[in-house]
This record gives sequence, structure tokens and C-alpha cells, in this order.
Amino acid sequence: MATETTLEDVTPAERRRRRVRDAIIDAAETIFAADGEAGISMRRLAEAIDYSPAAIYKYFDSKEALFAEMRELFFERLIRRMDEAAIEAGEVQMLCERCGRAYIETALEEPKHYLMAFSNWDKDDAPDETSYAFVAEKKLKDMVEAGITNGSFRQMDPAVASKCVWASVHGLAILLASMDEFPHGMPGSEHVTRDQVIDFQTNMLIRGLAADRVCA
Repeated sequence: MATETTLEDVTPAERRRRRVRDAIIDAAETIFAADGEAGISMRRLAEAIDYSPAAIYKYFDSKEALFAEMRELFFERLIRRMDEAAIEAGEVQMLCERCGRAYIETALEEPKHYLMAFSNWDKDDAPDETSYAFVAEKKLKDMVEAGITNGSFRQMDPAVASKCVWASVHGLAILLASMDEFPHGMPGSEHVTRDQVIDFQTNMLIRGLAADRVCA
């Protein structure tokens, strides 16, 4: 969840519980990165941390609950990378080409996690105001609004713009994360590199948002 407390705010028993919970998640992340969703079972997790399967269920009552937590942690890492990219760019217009590249690179570094982050959502566990996915979308909207305010971006509806930017970057991230041969493996595109496509995509997005005087 997007809200949290520090370890100083909880009891020793709760700290022990968090350590075990973190150990379960760490083991799940390692197994998932190697073998994907199919590789995870409560028994395998129990063996990895030397606990019983029944003990695992005290922390996560199902694989779906565990995957939901892993999804949240991925979005948390994604937000952190975008924040770092914005700071590196000087935060002049907040949303920048570095942010788009950071988003895509995070997806490529953890392709299985990225694909899982957008899979198996239904109306019961779709992002809400407590989720990092919601925070990510809001942060993107805030970045667009900041660009409009300081004159870097043209006047537009930030809610529409942020969703379109996310959809565009997500589309490229999905292609790159799920197709090893994209784009250079396609006939006639042998010379095209991933970096070239990422650079063109992110530059095109920012130019599409830019005020006329910025594009000149």
C-alpha cells in the first residue's frame, strides 16, 4: 500500500512479523524473476525461507494476495526511478524524456514483474487511492500540470494528457518486455536498436506536449 509506518512505530512482535513477511516477499521475488508466476508455490516459498507452508498462509492467504503485494512493490520502484529521473533533469518541466526512459528501463530490467503488474486485475483489486499504481498515475498528472504551469507544455487537460502519455509509454514497454526480437528482429528493421526506438518515442511524447515556443 502507498502508506506505511516506520519500524520505530511498531512493537517488537510486529517487527518480527515484518521481517518474516519481507523474507517471504524476497524469496517470491527471486523465484518469480527466474521462473515466473508458474514457479511460485507456497511449498517452494516455505522451503526457501525454512518455514512451513501453513506459516506462509499466516502472512498471505493466497498466491493472489502475494502477487498483489509484489505488484505494489514494483510500482513503488517504478515511481522511485521516475522521481530520480525528474531530479536529474533539473525538474524544469518535471515530466521529461528521462522519465519516459526510466519507466521503460525499469520494465526491461524486471520484465516478468512488469507484465505481472498489469495482468489479472479485476474490479475487486483494481488500483484505488491507496495503491502505488494510483500514486504513479497521479504523479504523472502532477508532472504534466507542472509543465503547463511553467509554460513548458501547452494548455491541455492534464488528466487526458497523463493517461495518453502512460498508455503510449506502456505500449512500448510491453512490446520490449514481451518480444525479445523487437524491433531489430522485424524484416527491414535489422538496423534499428532498442535505444533508438526508446529515444524517439520519449522525444516524440514530450514534443507533443510542448508549447509552441518550446518546439521552435
